[in-house]
Amino acid sequence: VGIGSALYITCALGPGPRDGLMTAIHNRSGVRVGRVRLGIEGSVLILGSLLGGTVGLGTALFALFIDQSIAISLGVVSRITSNS
Repeated sequence: VGIGSALYITCALGPGPRDGLMTAIHNRSGVRVGRVRLGIEGSVLILGSLLGGTVGLGTALFALFIDQSIAISLGVVSRITSNS
């Protein structure tokens, strides 16, 4: 998911809602992408739970680790595309 997100974000075809929010907050505040995404996913996880959604182990692990996956993948993709 991290690699896929990094690829479609860098294609400049328009990110999805969470990725768009993540990149906007990062660009305006300078806070690292991983930390911004962790805040977004954590907020969505808590809100979903409060609204009665099921929070399982997989959901919690995804929310905790997708941030670094995307941050690392964006770095790799930017290095690959900057050499072209």
